[in-house]
Order: sequence, then C-alpha cells, then structure tokens
Amino acid sequence: MATSTHSTTQPPAADGTPEVNPWPALFALCLGFFMILVDSTIVSVATPAIIADLQADVNSVVWVTSAYLLAYAVPVLITGRLGDRFGPKNLYLLGLTVFTLSSLWCGLTGSIEGLIVARIFQGFGAAMITPQTMAIITRIFPAERRGRAMALWGATAGVATLVGPILGGVLVDALGWEWIFFINVPVGIVGFVIAWRLVPSLPTNNHRFDWLGVALSGVAMFMLVFGIQEGHQFDWGTIAGPISVPALIIGGVLVLAAFVWWQSRNTQEPLVPLSLFRDRNFSLANVAISSMACAITALAFPVMLYAQLVRGLSPTGAALLLVPMAVMSIVLAPWVGKLTDAVHPRLITSFGFATAAVSLVWLSRVMTPASATVEILLPMALLGIGNAFVWAPTSATATRNLPMRQAGAGAGVYNATRQVGAVLGSAAIAVLMDSRLAAQGLTFSPSEAGGGNLPQQVLAPFSEAMSQALLLAPALLMLGFVAALAFDRPRHQVRPSAEPAPEGTASAAGTPVAS
Repeated sequence: MATSTHSTTQPPAADGTPEVNPWPALFALCLGFFMILVDSTIVSVATPAIIADLQADVNSVVWVTSAYLLAYAVPVLITGRLGDRFGPKNLYLLGLTVFTLSSLWCGLTGSIEGLIVARIFQGFGAAMITPQTMAIITRIFPAERRGRAMALWGATAGVATLVGPILGGVLVDALGWEWIFFINVPVGIVGFVIAWRLVPSLPTNNHRFDWLGVALSGVAMFMLVFGIQEGHQFDWGTIAGPISVPALIIGGVLVLAAFVWWQSRNTQEPLVPLSLFRDRNFSLANVAISSMACAITALAFPVMLYAQLVRGLSPTGAALLLVPMAVMSIVLAPWVGKLTDAVHPRLITSFGFATAAVSLVWLSRVMTPASATVEILLPMALLGIGNAFVWAPTSATATRNLPMRQAGAGAGVYNATRQVGAVLGSAAIAVLMDSRLAAQGLTFSPSEAGGGNLPQQVLAPFSEAMSQALLLAPALLMLGFVAALAFDRPRHQVRPSAEPAPEGTASAAGTPVAS
C-alpha cells in the first residue's frame, strides 16, 4: 500500500524516525480509534431491531457482538508485530479499509448469518488499527510529552463510550439499524484520507516472522476468549460433542503456556519478546489496564439494565446517564496529560483507581427504584474523574521505556491484555447477575424481562440484585490500584547522571540511546 508523508515529514532523526509535528497525526489516528470503539458498544442498542428485521433469535444476535469482539481480540498480538515489520501506517490504513468495507457489508446484509460474518471482518480490521495507533504515538512523541498525547487517546475512548449507545439509539429510531454500520463508511473514508496525508511513514525493522508463535498465540487466544466469552451462554457446560467450556479454557491456558515457552526458546525473532516484561512499568501497566477494562465492561450491564428496566428509560435515555462520566474525562484530559508528563505515575494512577472504585461503591448504594436522577449522575461524574486519571497515564507509563523497535509488539501485548480483561468482565458479570437475581428469588434472566418497566413488585429486588452485581467492578479495580502503587518513576523523569537509559531504549528526547 502506497503511503505519503506530505508536508508533515522533515529530515529524519538519528534513529531514522522522521521528525514531524506529531499532533496532526495524532488527531488523524484518534478518528479511526474512535470509530472502532464506538462500534464495540453501538450494536447493543440495535439488538431488538435486528431481531425483528432479520427474524433472528436472541442467541444469534448475541453473536453479532461476540463475533466482533472475538475477531478483535484474537489477532491483536500478531497485528502489533506486523506493524513493526511492514510499517504501522500501512497496517493502520489496511485495517481502516477492511473495517470500512465490512461496515458497508454489515448494513447491506439481509440475514443474521451474513451479519455475523461481516462483523468478523470488522473485528479483524479493528485488530489491525488499535495497536498501530498506540505504536505510532510511542514513536512520534518524545517520552516527556507522551502523557499529553495519551491523554487525548484516552479522552477519545471516553467520548466513544458516550457516543456509541446514544448514536445507536438515535440512528435506530430515525433511520433503522442498518445505519449504525452505514455511518462508518463516510467516517472511514475521511479517516483514511487524513491518515494518509498526516501520519508519517516510519522506519520498519526486518523482523523474521515467528510463524509457530503466530499459530500458538492465535489458538490460545481463540480458545481462551471464546471459552470465557461464550461460557455463560452454554451454561459452562458442553459446547459441541466432547468439547466443554472448562476443557476449552484449560486447553487455552496450556497452549498459552506452550506459546510462552516457545517465546523463551526462540533465539531469532519471537512474536512477543519476553524482554518487554523486564520493564517493571510495562508489566504492571498490563495488569492495571486489564483490571480497568474488566471493571468498565462489567459495570455497563447492571447499570443499563437498572436504567431501562427499573427506571423505564429508553436506550438513548439510559445512555445519557453516562454523560457526566464522559464530560469529566474529556475536560480533565489535557490537565491530566500535563501531570502525566511531570508527576510520578504511581500518584496519578493510584488516585484514579481509588476514585473510580469509590464512585462505583457509591453508585451501587443509590441504585434503588426511588433514587432521583441526580443521585445517579453524581457518582457517574466521579467515575469520569477516576477514568481520566487511569486510561491515559497507564497507557503512557506502559510505553515510555520501551525500545522504539518493539513499539508494535508492546502495543499488541497491551491491547491484547486490555481486550481479554474486557471479555473477562463481560463473562464474570453475567454469572454474578444471574446469581444475585436467583438470590432475590427472581428466576427470569435479564434478556427475558422485555422492554419498559418491570412489574412493580420486583423493582426493589431487581435493583438490589443489580447493585450487588455492580460491586464486582470496584473489587476488580483494587487489583489495578495495587499494581499502580508499584510503578517505578519513568526514565525521562530521572536525572541522566542518576540512571542512564539502557542501550536501545527511548531516551528523554524520544530517540534510542546510541551505543
């Protein structure tokens, strides 16, 4: 794929990376990142319309989302490494093309089976896009300014969290479910053009591709993600023939262990260089972001069910409860970015995790049938503050000390753990909600409750079940809090005389230190 750097590219730096004004490139990357994050949440609002129009059952429509998330999570380790080999800009543009064309396919399909297949291709496109955005940010922003860049990257996720459900509700109500996919086509075309013009073509490394590592990682991720994601649907029993959900998950763990063993033995070019994990901050950031993704994914289910079935809100009205969270994340993003570049990450991220956990405990206490709307909005605003102090600082901390030649591999690992965390959160909250509903004497599942309000006599026990299930999210955030407390000060904040950067890693100026 041909690329162009146009007027943004200047003579290359000492490490071969072009000297650029990185901000236009970042804005271009955030557009594609925004689009794929919106698509992770937008379909849930359209589920009833898809069921009616395509005459599908609930389990089939669940696969419209599951197929996307599965195809997104499984190859992300590989696509990150492909960006190192063939250029992150090339992989980003290819992913954007695949995502846009498959979005058109989704809107034009006339069957549930065709929609599921098209969503798989959408997921592949998303898997190519995501690690490249993070890898390019790592390479074009110097370490001492990367926090502000990651703050915008994190704010993009906050806006997408808000826009996805609201935009989905508006489009379905006004134009039909197909338009939640058609809307991606013009956005994708604009995103391609501005990325082609503004994102620089970065030097590539002639990696020898680890095909055995590709196979092992792909099989392991598929078995784990599929088993965890679909376990609840199969009641944690048999999937087909002798294959059961526990066997699939255990098999995935074993294959993952074989993958790690092979990476340690591969003396050529491993898919995931285990040397990445020698950096303490990178390892801890992966733990922190997976716990955050797990918690955020988990909280959405009980909150949305409570809002729609207890408070009687429409999907759009329920999504509007997220406005304070998104607004606080956006407003605080520039300020948090500056802090991230100057303050020890332990202070920023631990505050963020603690604040988010407190907000969710508060939210669980006010999820009652009689609560005023403002009682829900206040903890949501506090959650937005916690979000702002977690996503961007954690992402910046993960990548600051990585060698530039391994930016793609590091971004792939980071985004893979984030996706697996989200899948774990989705599976865990489904099990817990069923358990809490049963404890309240409610035998129906949330999917059987129908639209509108529940019968008056079950409002209180249903609210109690959802509030109890929500407590899983702050419990998960405590794992991230502990990881954040163990962060080291990044090298760009350390005086060179006190701690010189090891050979091949990013210096304070963002270029590798020469030997």
